[in-house]
Amino acid sequence: MSNLPVIPYSTTIHVRDTCLCLHAQRAARALARRFDAALKPSGLTNQQFSLMMALNRPEPPPMGPVARLLAMDRTTLTAALKPLSTRGWVSVEPDPKDRRGRLLRLTSEGAEALSSAVPIWKQVHRDIEAGLTSDPQVLRQGLLEVSV
Repeated sequence: MSNLPVIPYSTTIHVRDTCLCLHAQRAARALARRFDAALKPSGLTNQQFSLMMALNRPEPPPMGPVARLLAMDRTTLTAALKPLSTRGWVSVEPDPKDRRGRLLRLTSEGAEALSSAVPIWKQVHRDIEAGLTSDPQVLRQGLLEVSV
């Protein structure tokens, strides 16, 4: 006999059916697979698309705000930038106002790659929203509320 605590199977079913974290993880993985497959012809993953879109600004942003927007730490952001930098799609430059800081710039080649991916993203996004039985804006609002 084991001295492990006994968790009723009904608890397992309850967690399976109600756990927001589990459902968010499953949805995130399903969405990531769908966008990754769709974006493959553009040479981007869904994560790279989001990162490059975060850099699509009038002025190159510092790493901190980009990391916060993408809910990443700086180390993860640095790792995610490497393949984009290697391809010449993103440049990491010293911040002239703070030599310790870095600014992230979408290159013209990166802007071209991103531009080719936007119509794909729009179509997949339309398809997903059309398949929802609930209001997509309500879903977005709920996700935003738990992500702050």
